[in-house]
Amino acid sequence: MNQHVVEVTLENARQVLIEESMQRLVVVDFWADWCAPCKALLPVLEKLAAEYDGQLLLAKVNADQQPDIAAQFGVRSLPTVILMRDGQPVDAFQGAQPETEVRRLLEKHLPQPWEGLLDEASRMLQAGDAAGALPLLREAYEASGQSADIAMALAQVLIELNRCDEAETVLKGIGKAHQGPAYAQLLDLLAERRANARSPELEALEQAFAERPEDGELALRLARQYRSEHQYEAALQTLLDVLRRDLGFADGAARQEFLDTLNTLGKGDPLAARFQRQFFNLLY
Repeated sequence: MNQHVVEVTLENARQVLIEESMQRLVVVDFWADWCAPCKALLPVLEKLAAEYDGQLLLAKVNADQQPDIAAQFGVRSLPTVILMRDGQPVDAFQGAQPETEVRRLLEKHLPQPWEGLLDEASRMLQAGDAAGALPLLREAYEASGQSADIAMALAQVLIELNRCDEAETVLKGIGKAHQGPAYAQLLDLLAERRANARSPELEALEQAFAERPEDGELALRLARQYRSEHQYEAALQTLLDVLRRDLGFADGAARQEFLDTLNTLGKGDPLAARFQRQFFNLLY
């Protein structure tokens, strides 16, 4: 017997239908032995209960043996399936349904796979660890099909980390239907962050480098300053230009700085992955 399937009786009804639904979705299947559509639907429900592996409980109620429970739920035909959450019915259907339709209905009420990522990211942000929250938000953003709400949370963290170009790319991907007051506030925050992003030291190095673009030592100092101010894309691009001219520049110092910057971004970061590919092209 599937461990996520239970037979409901008067003795366990409260625990299964009320208390259990406080913890997870309970799918209550009212059926009977004489009901052919019930027998067609039951394997579908059991399969999905096994597949979702603990996210839901399938509670089977034999309406002939438990008429009082069926009456309490107002069941008038079989099969009837009622979805319970927090002690209350939240959805229902009658008759045998195809698996695709049952799955669609269940997924409306089941936790989304990215919700755990968002919870963990939120805990990290509350602890002041924006850098730790970033990869979790990226994963949730992709897993959710680039949800607008998650996109705005991701953009806010990118802005906080001074990764303004990446934040702008994320914000541009948000459709007009979601460009409300919160979106406008993020654009203002992005503009403000950009206006205050450059330290006097960085501006001086940029000006000097603009005048001497072939000066590798100056480029290396500029890249280090970019990294210290979390402008990783600019740092990596500056270093890559140096390495294209001389892969062993400064006894390997430019190469090491490039690798250190990639490590700062962390494994799986799309910016790091993009520059890593370009670096491999230089090597091979």
